[in-house]
Amino acid sequence: MLAAIAAIAAAAAVCVVAVAFAIYAALRDLIGPAWAAAAVAGIVALLAVIVALLAFRKAAPKAPRRGEEPPPSLIAKAFDFGRERPVVAAGIATAGLAAAVTVALKNPKVLTAIIAGFLAPPPPPRR
Repeated sequence: MLAAIAAIAAAAAVCVVAVAFAIYAALRDLIGPAWAAAAVAGIVALLAVIVALLAFRKAAPKAPRRGEEPPPSLIAKAFDFGRERPVVAAGIATAGLAAAVTVALKNPKVLTAIIAGFLAPPPPPRR
């Protein structure tokens, strides 16, 4: 999946460069090389601004109305769940710990890094 995303991103970058060269070649004879390069830079900057506005418009969270409380954070939800169902929360915590121990034991490098982190001497004080 990661390789497919990287390939799509690389293909998009190649397409952007090709379009920039095509615009430059079309404008070079009409307005000169310097102005053609400036026009390409302006067009790319305008497209970047449009894409940024579209991306941030959708990503902007809605402000809470006056008198409304903001939605609880994930940590607050986890603590509330632990208070409401302590046995289930303890089971989830135990399963998480068991998974972490399994990963650490299956990969000796991870276990070595964890042990080295606990046994390492403290860093010298800064001057």
